[in-house]
Amino acid sequence: MSNNNRPDFDDIKNYEEFSKYYWYRDELIKICRDLGLKSPSGKIELNKIIEAYFAGERILPEKKHGKRKRSVVTELTLDTGLIACGFTFGNRFRDFFSKQTGEEHFKFNVDMVATVKAVKENGDESFTLGDLLDLYYGKKTYAMYDKSALQWNRFVKDFCADDATKVYGERLKVAAKLWSIVRDSDMEKIYSRELLEKYRDRL
Repeated sequence: MSNNNRPDFDDIKNYEEFSKYYWYRDELIKICRDLGLKSPSGKIELNKIIEAYFAGERILPEKKHGKRKRSVVTELTLDTGLIACGFTFGNRFRDFFSKQTGEEHFKFNVDMVATVKAVKENGDESFTLGDLLDLYYGKKTYAMYDKSALQWNRFVKDFCADDATKVYGERLKVAAKLWSIVRDSDMEKIYSRELLEKYRDRL
């Protein structure tokens, strides 16, 4: 790989070692493709495939079949399968959720968008419009933001909350430099004052 601290993927012996390091989504896709494995677009799914690979299981790309004609679902209910009805974020489905929620100008939130993407990638035909509504109300979860994005967001928040970082003019750039050091190491992906002191001369 492109940095000095993180070993090449081929030199990593198990998933535990692999997960100590930060990997970009494009890197994970390339790893999966190079191994002849399924390479979905989501980081959560990519990590699961690599974890399975280290456990001795190869999750292969799905074979493309000729397009089968699906019976078109004309009436939408809460029991309608998301895949079966050919769900999109268009007006038909926005109107359906507008009626269900009583919100005149209904907007799909980011968790709904991530979930729909994951449901389609996983071919999960059991997931219904009712499940998506439950997710909207926070009653259940399916595909939230990937762990690495949350780690970065928390890192920046904690960095900027530390009075010791106020000496920097462009704190976000400095936070990014410090994050890159942490990201490419096997250190815990969290900010601390000790971390700042340790790498201050490299910022």
